[in-house]
Amino acid sequence: MTMQRSLSTVSRRLALSVSATSTSTSNRFIHVEKRIEELNITLPPPSSPKANYNIICHTTGNIMYVSGHLPIKADGTLLTGRVGPESGGNTVELGYEAARHCGLNIISTLKSQLGDLDRVQQIVKVFGIVNSTTDFKSQHLVMDGCSDVLMEIFGKPVGYHARSAIGTSTLPLDMVVEVEAIVQIKPE
Repeated sequence: MTMQRSLSTVSRRLALSVSATSTSTSNRFIHVEKRIEELNITLPPPSSPKANYNIICHTTGNIMYVSGHLPIKADGTLLTGRVGPESGGNTVELGYEAARHCGLNIISTLKSQLGDLDRVQQIVKVFGIVNSTTDFKSQHLVMDGCSDVLMEIFGKPVGYHARSAIGTSTLPLDMVVEVEAIVQIKPE
């Protein structure tokens, strides 16, 4: 009788545990793609490598390393130039827009690679390199463009991430900003 009671208790606890897990998982987000639609955002087509490498992402375990993405608009236009309005460069607002496009391109790549954006468990980190004039010191404000779109689309806590932003005097193709990401993913 004691063994039967113990098994019954274990079964109830297991059932409660499974129920709590499935409830919290189903409440994560309705579906990321639906959220994108609600925000009236159109993802650009996934990008392809622009140099001598053949992968856009590398996955090891449940971590996906996403190569640097460019600020390519949905119409294929690459945003170029340096940021630094004090020295005749682009404005912070244009830099912000460019970083936002980098974020959208990263999301498009994630969709292409994963098939379902609900598999994104956590945006772990983004790293942005801003093409800047030497006197420009607001790279962090440019990178807000990427961070903001990740938060808009994935919400809390999935979209919350660590971040680094640096300035450089030049970038390939004269792009405004380049952003790479580290993403934790759920198994299929």
